[in-house]
Amino acid sequence: MLLYLTQYLAQFESGFNVFNYLTMRAIMGALTALVLSFIIGPRMIKRLQVNQLGQPVRDDGPETHLLKAGTPTMGGTLILAAISISTVLWANLENVYVWIVLFVTLSFGVIGYVDDYKKLILQDPAGISAKQKLFWQSAAALIAAIALYVTATDEAVQTSLLIPYFKDLAIPLGMFQVVVTYFFIVGFSNAVNLTDGLDGLAIMPTVLVGGSLGIFAYVTGNVNFSDYLGIPYVAGTGEILVFCTALVGAGLGFLWFNTYPAQVFMGDIGALSLGAALGAVAVVVRQEIVLAIMGGVFVVETLSVIIQVASFKLTGKRVFRMAPLHHHFELKGWAEPKVIVRFWIITVILVLIGLASLKIR
Repeated sequence: MLLYLTQYLAQFESGFNVFNYLTMRAIMGALTALVLSFIIGPRMIKRLQVNQLGQPVRDDGPETHLLKAGTPTMGGTLILAAISISTVLWANLENVYVWIVLFVTLSFGVIGYVDDYKKLILQDPAGISAKQKLFWQSAAALIAAIALYVTATDEAVQTSLLIPYFKDLAIPLGMFQVVVTYFFIVGFSNAVNLTDGLDGLAIMPTVLVGGSLGIFAYVTGNVNFSDYLGIPYVAGTGEILVFCTALVGAGLGFLWFNTYPAQVFMGDIGALSLGAALGAVAVVVRQEIVLAIMGGVFVVETLSVIIQVASFKLTGKRVFRMAPLHHHFELKGWAEPKVIVRFWIITVILVLIGLASLKIR
């Protein structure tokens, strides 16, 4: 929105031309989201406290978590507001990828909101049933997947699964790309939701991975950089950088209030939407496998739940003391901040490995 205003003002003052640069708008998107988070955050937390929208705590979890009971949740509303406003203000609104990614983010946010609403307002501990949640997630993901398939400008590139660290190695998928897109959006939505169990545990890896995907978006959408790095060029994807930096700004702003001991939790409205956003962005910039690498913490947390459930059903025994994996380490005696920071460190390492794919080919 502000892009059009600055283009108009540039007729009278050349200094406004600086906002034509994608990198400048990306920086402004991050700062806008961060400032919005700082402004809205305290008021939102106070309102949640007044309305007694506190987090219920599992009674079978670590005893230290009982202290978290009553901490305001649904803080993901803050993240979504900051991301959406910043993206609309600074992105090129004629770009179809911006709208598809925003659609995925907000639609999964609505699903999370309804789940949180039923749990906290209607006092229904189950929230949305697993079948209902998967149905609506699938509907939103398939709409986005089909939209990306239909609007593909370079079908050979945008319907192929790129293999990182290898030059010119890709697996043609054709219409099966719709299935891959669906899998990554729904899969990462639930993976981030499972990881969101400790103060700041999910949001910092999301920020790191989201920022890194922004780098991929920038070079993929730049014909010169993509040619130099030997990665496929996809016109228009560079604009997703603004969304990614808005996500980074909003995430860091939320972390200010969510860091240990948390003043607010993001709830399903935040976790489901952020995970889906990462999946959608990875598909747009053609880096699905790189997302699985950089988001390894989310992947492992999900696998720990799958392994735990499968093992208990098949053998009656548990592999971990508790799943997801972060609870296993808590029950082994690790303090919560130690688990959080070590998972952050692991994510930094994985992100660097993912970014290395830009040069290792």
